[in-house]
Amino acid sequence: MVSTTKRKTSMTLDIEVLDCARALEINVSAVAEAALRKAIAEARHKQWLDENADAFAAQADWHERNGHPLAEIMCAPGANVWSA
Repeated sequence: MVSTTKRKTSMTLDIEVLDCARALEINVSAVAEAALRKAIAEARHKQWLDENADAFAAQADWHERNGHPLAEIMCAPGANVWSA
């Protein structure tokens, strides 16, 4: 089993939401951690897309001018949109 280091923190939450979560025995810390992990992954993905936007545009431009280099052998869905 992998051990992780935890840090105690404080959050301000809507009292009704917190009371409902406690009544339903929902682990607020676990839910918050899972939500943070998801938000971090989404933010990193967006950051990566933004950082690489120029490369994606250059690749799209190259394909527009030259077609896809493997267009003749592509058989996947959408292959017909590439020109040889």
